[in-house]
Amino acid sequence: MRSLCILIYGLNYYPEPTGTGKYTGEMAAWLASRGHHVDAIVAPPFYPAWQLSEDYKGLKFFQEKINGVNVYRTPLYIPEPDKISGKTRIYHETSFSKNAARWWFSKGINKKYDVMIAICPPLQIGVYPWIFSSLRKIPWVFHIQDLQVDAAFRLGILKSGVAGNALYKVESFLLSKASRVSTITEAMKKRIVAKGIPEEKVWLFPNWSDINFIKPMPRENSFRKELGLNQDMCVLMYAGNMGEKQGLELILDAANSLREDKRLKFILIGSGAARGRLESKAKKLNLTSVSFLPVQPWERVPEMLAAGDIHLVVQKREAADIVMPSKLTNILAAGKPSVATADPGTALYETLSNHKAGVVVPPENTELFVSGLVQLIDSPELREEMGKNARNYAEQYIDKEQILLDFEKKLYSLVRERG
Repeated sequence: MRSLCILIYGLNYYPEPTGTGKYTGEMAAWLASRGHHVDAIVAPPFYPAWQLSEDYKGLKFFQEKINGVNVYRTPLYIPEPDKISGKTRIYHETSFSKNAARWWFSKGINKKYDVMIAICPPLQIGVYPWIFSSLRKIPWVFHIQDLQVDAAFRLGILKSGVAGNALYKVESFLLSKASRVSTITEAMKKRIVAKGIPEEKVWLFPNWSDINFIKPMPRENSFRKELGLNQDMCVLMYAGNMGEKQGLELILDAANSLREDKRLKFILIGSGAARGRLESKAKKLNLTSVSFLPVQPWERVPEMLAAGDIHLVVQKREAADIVMPSKLTNILAAGKPSVATADPGTALYETLSNHKAGVVVPPENTELFVSGLVQLIDSPELREEMGKNARNYAEQYIDKEQILLDFEKKLYSLVRERG
């Protein structure tokens, strides 16, 4: 088959270490490695710290080549972590869209693509692909990593009313205009279909893990040694974004309830809008069993995950069926058990419960969360069994190579269908 000319348009991109940027960067690099011509219009890296990466300071519009991909960086407004709100998020996203017009309408980018892929959030990322699809008859895929409008209203970031109704109408319009809509879980696929999109137009395109890189490793390693943790310590680890969707105060409340158990060490790794507040609360409660670490380099992630005895996958109830924690894929690949907060019927609940890869408790309930933790703390045998189940799931369902090969086949099918 001939190679495709592909345009990827998204806010987040490599070298962001977590979340949407990580997956978009890996997808683009994989497609380029298959011989496809890949261009990407994206922002400079700023997430999850909400600070412009040091290597990109002072740069505005510029082009670079990364892993075979032509990357077109677009400047944007980045709110300070403690000033993130509904209004500043809208301004942040709109500034990117406004500035991205330079690339969309320039001669260097305005070429005949076979297919375009728009990565949501933000929702408005679908506007330019819709326009160019209308003008040039190029098919486009609207990939939904996060049902942003639903999440914003459920979490109270935006208020309902005239503006809310308008956003839902924009969402419905863009979803309907996409040649295909893809998303990461069956639960999110069902929600998109419920919004009026024909099921045959909706692809399942799960997040993945590089199961050859992230794999079960010895628990006693340099990561634990550097933290001064002996083999009798039970490490409860959260590694990921520290934002509003997670509700990470629950972990601190659990640490407070278990403060007399000297076997335990809670380690929170990452950054985000809520980190300062969490550190302040931990200090106020004098939680000596809690430590905060920065985002770790990618090459250290396998050892980092192996060092944790129990991994924590926490999110608020309002976000449970409209986002899927990206951290889960690597936890599963590492063969580690989890304690997660999710209700029955959500993708997170079904994944862990159906495959016996973790303990799942209702969101925002400290007593039941602590009970779930104690269940695994007191049973190394159960941790080992669930860890094996987690790895089996990863090998069967979230192998990066298989997922991206399937997506490539779907892109070819779409291009053939559109002539």
